[in-house]
Amino acid sequence: MSRKSLIQREKKRQKLEQKYHLIRQSLKKEISKVSSLSDRWKIHEKLESLPRNSAPTRRHRRCFLTGRPKSNYRDFELSGHILREMIFACLLPGTTRSSW
Repeated sequence: MSRKSLIQREKKRQKLEQKYHLIRQSLKKEISKVSSLSDRWKIHEKLESLPRNSAPTRRHRRCFLTGRPKSNYRDFELSGHILREMIFACLLPGTTRSSW
């Protein structure tokens, strides 16, 4: 189980991303439309003035059940060892077990 503070930090980043998504998107469109270099710098400064944690690249995918940050599968939003346990318990239809 991951630390609660790290999970809460990720939730805070997600809220910030949703809050500033439209602003960030509109500024990026303005940058692509403007041809003057000085205008681009002004728009870029506005973009930099937004909080860092509002950028979508700052977020990290975590396991839905345990909060584990590593070895996550996007399709299931689960970490590898939880996914394996669920497959062995036949809780995920359409998956096959591998044993050797």
